[in-house]
Amino acid sequence: MHIIYLHGFNSSPQSLKAQETAAWLAQHAPTVTLHCPKLSPHPATAMRRAEELLLSLPADSWLIGSSLGGYYAGWLAEKHGRKAALINPAITPYIDLQRYLGAQRNPYTGEEYVLDDADMQALLAMRLPAPAAGQYWLWLGSADEVLDWQDAARYYRGHRQTIFNGDDHRLKRWLECLPPLLGWAASAG
Repeated sequence: MHIIYLHGFNSSPQSLKAQETAAWLAQHAPTVTLHCPKLSPHPATAMRRAEELLLSLPADSWLIGSSLGGYYAGWLAEKHGRKAALINPAITPYIDLQRYLGAQRNPYTGEEYVLDDADMQALLAMRLPAPAAGQYWLWLGSADEVLDWQDAARYYRGHRQTIFNGDDHRLKRWLECLPPLLGWAASAG
């Protein structure tokens, strides 16, 4: 089994959640291969790289996306009919990230870059009118301090959702999610 973990905005494969996922899988599911690419801060480039990786893996590979990575994972799952676990996913990043336009510095990598209108247009072009073809399991924290969890719950209504009352954007209870997620990902349909 192959899993692609897509990190969020100004994050990296060194994020705590990505590292926890890798460590848990190594200990509890050593036959699972985790891919956690360093995504470009520019959405068009990030999506191109993530899609190339997905298409290079077996057809039963699935996605985990956190925050902006959840937005990307939703788009890829929809386009390629894959399963995706979405952790506090962004729903309208082309609006939410407007306040970050201009010079940025990734705190994990130190990379400096400029987020601009072309990046917002790339995000808008990835907007799904209504997710249907992919199979999703949302993991939401009701005390998310970054994104409104209810936006994601409404947008992905009809898809499986787990809401942790009082949990935050990082989703501190994430490791509890991995055992049932592996079973779900391995199930047919």
